[in-house]
Amino acid sequence: MPLLYGAHPRSGLPVRLSVDRTLRLKVIDACGMTCTFCHNEGTPVVADNLGRPPAEMTGAGRSGRVSIYLGTNGARFLPATVVPDDSLFETLRLLRDALRVDELHLTGGEPTLHPKLAEVVAVGARAGYRVCATSNGENGARALPACGEAGLERVNFSIFGTTAAELAQVQHGRYANPQRAERKIRALQDAIQVAIAHGIAASANIVVPNSNHVPRVHRLLTEYSPSISVRLLNSLDDGEESVEAIHQLLSELRAIPIGISMTAGASGWRTAYRLPSGRVVYSKQIRPVRLPDTCVGCQFNTGTDCEEGYYGVRLYRDRDGTYQVGVCIQRMDLCLPVQEFIESDLRQEILSLRETELRKLAVKYGAEGEGWG
Repeated sequence: MPLLYGAHPRSGLPVRLSVDRTLRLKVIDACGMTCTFCHNEGTPVVADNLGRPPAEMTGAGRSGRVSIYLGTNGARFLPATVVPDDSLFETLRLLRDALRVDELHLTGGEPTLHPKLAEVVAVGARAGYRVCATSNGENGARALPACGEAGLERVNFSIFGTTAAELAQVQHGRYANPQRAERKIRALQDAIQVAIAHGIAASANIVVPNSNHVPRVHRLLTEYSPSISVRLLNSLDDGEESVEAIHQLLSELRAIPIGISMTAGASGWRTAYRLPSGRVVYSKQIRPVRLPDTCVGCQFNTGTDCEEGYYGVRLYRDRDGTYQVGVCIQRMDLCLPVQEFIESDLRQEILSLRETELRKLAVKYGAEGEGWG
């Protein structure tokens, strides 16, 4: 992965530039949480949509789970659980070469509920990827030891509360049960401990929807070990209110910015902050990256409606067993079967975007270092 180093022209903060080499794989749709801001990787919630034609699929059904963009994103298929077989291996190998990716990031639903997650990890590692995952930890204590042995390198734990009341605050009302929430919190704590014990790097992703959630982040920083990397994420569904809440939190923490990490060819970027204690936390943000051809004319390509930008490539398995490649959770109608994607102009558009962006960012920040390759 090329690394370039420069400085921000106004703040003087050091800037680290890299190139997006990540493929996100939705391994399962099932999840034991009902978070009110979940985008579910753009796909419908399977439990609420079995037997429904695409035009009648719902983003909020009896399960209590949501898929916040489903009403407008044109999703045409229900996701299926990934099978760790030769088909998965060949698909990953094809996309590795076609997109020059080398990190496989497992998502869901909740990945640790996959009954053969360690085997999925092993297939990814055998296909030449560094394998990571995002998890709420609900089944991590049982699933992660075998995953670590299979090659899982890192887990980004999504943390939604330190108390039962806090967790219940972001769950569907039907499931805002204190006893249930307390079990989820204990499961997350156990999963983090198990991950660290088995040599899996652990980080904490903390979504901050609004200022009401600022106190829980203060408690999280107190309760969780400084060895866990903490990343503050804005809620896409809460827009500017979420961004302002993160700014409020950083001010209260007396956090000092010390560096910026930016990825060419993807909208996600983050700023590192040092706290008075010396601990470093990160604030992850979205910048307005667009695919130069595909995003032209899109109804969401405005200053407010495109909430994630071009974030990277996602891989899904549909219920016919076909692997689909997606490039936008707000435009699931853009998904293509793998071979069709590889032969399309969209693949080259993605590769060109990365290279063009790297050059532009390098000039902007006066960055130097390793070159493209």
